[in-house]
Formats: sequence, structure tokens, C-alpha cells
Amino acid sequence: MNDTIKVLCERRSVRSYKDKQVPKEILDEILKCGTFAPSGMGLQSAVIIAIQDKELIKKIAKINASIMGRDNDPFYGAPTLVIVFAKKDIPTYIKDGSAVMTNILNAAFSLGVDSCWIDRAKETFETNDGKELLASFNLDDNYEGIGNIILGYRDGDLPIAKKRKENYIIYRLSLIHISEPTRLG
Repeated sequence: MNDTIKVLCERRSVRSYKDKQVPKEILDEILKCGTFAPSGMGLQSAVIIAIQDKELIKKIAKINASIMGRDNDPFYGAPTLVIVFAKKDIPTYIKDGSAVMTNILNAAFSLGVDSCWIDRAKETFETNDGKELLASFNLDDNYEGIGNIILGYRDGDLPIAKKRKENYIIYRLSLIHISEPTRLG
């Protein structure tokens, strides 16, 4: 199995982190991979915000948790938070942002950094506090939160993959029926 296939098949969502920060050089490499994700017509609608400030992460976590009606830490104590936004006026913005997130998740794992995609970025940045944070990132309300990624080093074993469901892949193969060879005159 080549290294890329191994990363794609073995990466798992991690929900327990050590108090150990992802070094900036590694974070830079991970985020760079996000910038090379495919985007509709090459318009690159996404923007990546990387946060390693514990207090700011706690503030965003509190807003995210409140959307679920909870007061727990939806970021599981991870030391790095990456938020992907995308410009709503580009028709493929959700797909573009999702591709960026997927590249980041896989790049992180390839470099020994664990991750988890955390939802509710859209709802978080639609709140009044979220709108203030959005402005602090120099983004206007034309940007929508696509998702959050937490990054860090797992505290424990890598989770076991769930069994893949039946009929995950359906093939429709063309069958070409060849009767008699055609003779050219």
C-alpha cells in the first residue's frame, strides 16, 4: 500500500488530546496542503484561519457548544483550531471549503498530527459574538463557516475503524458486445 492510500485509509477522528502544541513549521505544511485543494473553476473561495491561542479557542468552543445547548468542550481540549470559511457568492463554496478541510485532515495525519472535523462553524459565526470574531479575522458576512478542524497529538490509541457498510460501492460497468469483426473494404 503506498503512503497516500495508507493515510486515506488509516486516518481517524481523534477526540482526546495531549497538552502539546503542533509546531508552527508542521502547521504551516498542513495548511499549505489545504490551499492546494480543488476548487470550482479554480476560484479558491476558501479562507483558512489557524488559532493556537487557548483563550480564543475556549471562546469559540463556548459559542459552538451553546448551539447544541451544552456547556462541554466540543473541541476536546485540542491545542490548535483551524476554521475554514468560504465566500458565499461563489456557487461551489461549500464543496470548495469541504475539499480544503479534507486536504488538511489527511495532510495532518501524514505528518503525525491527529485531527477531527467539528461541525457548527456556520452557526457559530452567525451569532452576534461569532460575527464580531469574523470581523476580527478581517472577513465580512459574505464568508460562511464551512467547518472546524481540531489538531493535536492524541492522548491514547488511534480509534479503530468502523466496519465499512455493505454496498458502499456500486459498479456499473459497460459491456461491449462484439459480434463479427468488421472488415474494411
